[in-house]
Amino acid sequence: MKFIVSSSYLLKQLQVLGSVINSNNTLPILDNFLFELDNDSLTVSASDLETTMSATLSIDSTSQGNVAVPAKLLLEILKTFPEQPLTFTVEENNTVEISSNSGKYALAYAAGEEFPKAVSLEDPSVTLVPADVLATAVSKTIFAAGNDDLRPVMSGVFFQFSPEGLTFVATDAHKLVKYARTDVKASQVADFIMPKKPLNILKSILGTSDAEVKIEYNDSNATFSFDNYILMCRLIDGKYPNYEAVIPKENPNKLMIDRSLFLSSVKRVAIFSNKTTHQIRLKIAGAELNVSAEDIDYSNKAEERLTCDYQGDDMQIGFNSRFLTEMLTNLQSDMIMLEMSLPNRAGILTPVDGLEEGETVTMLVMPVMLNS
Repeated sequence: MKFIVSSSYLLKQLQVLGSVINSNNTLPILDNFLFELDNDSLTVSASDLETTMSATLSIDSTSQGNVAVPAKLLLEILKTFPEQPLTFTVEENNTVEISSNSGKYALAYAAGEEFPKAVSLEDPSVTLVPADVLATAVSKTIFAAGNDDLRPVMSGVFFQFSPEGLTFVATDAHKLVKYARTDVKASQVADFIMPKKPLNILKSILGTSDAEVKIEYNDSNATFSFDNYILMCRLIDGKYPNYEAVIPKENPNKLMIDRSLFLSSVKRVAIFSNKTTHQIRLKIAGAELNVSAEDIDYSNKAEERLTCDYQGDDMQIGFNSRFLTEMLTNLQSDMIMLEMSLPNRAGILTPVDGLEEGETVTMLVMPVMLNS
């Protein structure tokens, strides 16, 4: 088994696949890349049992076979080469020899048959989504997903597909983001919960792709195929909470304000807030928004006044500044709308401008109790 491949091309593909590999694997074989050679096509795979990703590379070869090569060692050596062709040869003495312009390097390999086989989906549903739409949906929602092992369903992003459009939701019970598209549709109704790790991997490579992503899914697994990649992952098992029930429908108090001004103000004032609650207070009266924070233990406090467009009753409401900052940073619009009903009900944050046609973003943030 022998093939020739460009060093930088191989490195670029392996760096993407390398993000699948865990630093502490229970099975030693998972510390390897699986190389499967079929004449001039080389498929490289990486897995952590939950997520498996493979890339198909075109190379120069006339042989066939498979071997598992140590991932860390291979990535380290590839990073040091300038662009050049590398020749990989599988030798009789259980080593893979890499020949470069300047030298030879031998790595011990494991039998390719030991590598866990990827699950094949039986009778999956299929939906096609443009790469940029999926990348945006993931980056807009993933930051709001929880990290609580006791509530695994909330540690992923909820995908809802229907003939009306696609909806992506993430929540950790303190904040919630719902991203919807009516310009991309699925043929039938389906929903599933995607874990964060494969989504982060997808997010990092979808941004540069203009392909259509083919999403295939059943009750337990999902596969994403685009360009020369296939990513397969096990879905999170369980029923997603009824998020529509927590989004307040009647919000008579509407505050419209410049997003970047509001964000800078929240960031500055939050420096003076209590380090455990991160609480800031919004006091709205007429066309003035007063943003303040106080850390009584250290006698630190800050207060800023901003002008805004406000319709509703004068009110005071408290928020965790970290949640507010994350949400405002994640929006791209110039102006945002904050809708509220009562100081103990969730506030709803939406962009006023900058959205594509058929795109909606709804962010919900739970208030914190103000100690008056």
